[in-house]
Amino acid sequence: MSGDLHWLTATEASRAFAAKRLSPVELTEALLARIARLDPKVNAFIRLDAEAARAAARAAEAEITAGRIRGPLHGVPVGIKDIIDVAGLPTTGHSKILVDNIASADAVVVAKLRQAGAIVLGKLSTHEFAIGGPSFDLPFPPARNPWNTDHHPGGSSSGAGAGLAAGFFPLALGTDTGGSVRNPASANGIVGLKPTYGLVSRRGVFPLSYTLDHVGPMTRSVADNALLLDAIAGHDPADPGSAPSSARYFGRLLDRGVNELRIGFVRHFHETDIPATPEVTAALEDAARILQAEGALVSTITLPSLNEFAAVNRVILGSEAWSVHAPWLRSRPGDYGQLARRRLMSGAFIPAGDYVGAQRRRLQMIAAVEEVFRDVDVLICASSMDPSSRIEDAVETARTYPRQARTPFNVTGHPALAMMAGLSPLGLPLSVQFVGRYFEDATVLRVAAAYERAAGWQKRHPPIG
Repeated sequence: MSGDLHWLTATEASRAFAAKRLSPVELTEALLARIARLDPKVNAFIRLDAEAARAAARAAEAEITAGRIRGPLHGVPVGIKDIIDVAGLPTTGHSKILVDNIASADAVVVAKLRQAGAIVLGKLSTHEFAIGGPSFDLPFPPARNPWNTDHHPGGSSSGAGAGLAAGFFPLALGTDTGGSVRNPASANGIVGLKPTYGLVSRRGVFPLSYTLDHVGPMTRSVADNALLLDAIAGHDPADPGSAPSSARYFGRLLDRGVNELRIGFVRHFHETDIPATPEVTAALEDAARILQAEGALVSTITLPSLNEFAAVNRVILGSEAWSVHAPWLRSRPGDYGQLARRRLMSGAFIPAGDYVGAQRRRLQMIAAVEEVFRDVDVLICASSMDPSSRIEDAVETARTYPRQARTPFNVTGHPALAMMAGLSPLGLPLSVQFVGRYFEDATVLRVAAAYERAAGWQKRHPPIG
């Protein structure tokens, strides 16, 4: 098989393996060569485990030859965000605090990927402890956006988003506490899903906020996102936040289209709460028109304001993150980067009454979203209100980072997916977000697949390489 192997989706690679037109060794070697050539520009990897990946590829190829295929991810390479444990590799959180922290066991999600036959390539850049931001005072450089390496790739799952867009791997695992899967999906023009809260185990993942954290699949196609979610979803009784759900086979609705599906457009998020740039507004309106042309019934709906969602998220995240980091912040404050230290320290000054009040208001917000879902099947709304800023422009990055509509669905726990919806005049990705009912992640993926087919943005790749 010839051509640009680095742009193969996991679905395409799996079919090529089955047809004996491609082997896991060939694909892994092609990706490793591309990483060696281009990652010095992108900085997606903190730790590339090339020899282990080669060994896993040879083992996967031998199993295929013997007729033993574990599933659609067999032999497919994947990158892992560096707050998720991979046995024998450091889990650093992109921080000096944990730079020598070697994981003794795989996180549950990594163990499930290995059981499915996936090949772990290594650990990916993140904002420090998934909260810092693109920083230059850490042990590793920040990841950069392959569409324009002068710009940031979103975060905190920055290496995952950048590496997917650059063609380094077809699959990646990220985490999402206030939008950290969907922000890099938006900035890099890929597909990122924050699953329903509790659908995917977080055991073996370094926590940021116990009641807001999610692990989510990141891919270049909607079909791959469903495959990856199939592999990692499932109840884990050892994760206190894990839900005993029967949801499965997340790609089962991908070909159904959206005819007669009721879609609620949350226009006030980007029109009045946090006014988006004109190109983002135009992309959102175009996405709604495309779905309407595909047969969906689109209506405008109203939720609590973005500012209120953000305030509740900020109080809960700040309080819970402080509880995780307080010992190190007291004993080793200088070992944090400036951005992470400042954001984590703010949690020390949040009164307990504010935390309790935020959790009470959270329940009311959940009820408000649930009420809307009595009349619609899926929501469409903004993800980012701007294309990504220049990575070294700290002032503009600080201004634009909070201009987003992702945190509401960490507060409520509903499944939410961000994907590409256009390109800005500067050639940077624009985005749209789809949100569904609890444990109806398959319906969110259904809408995303219909939009993907009709809009065709997944066919566009960055000019890098």
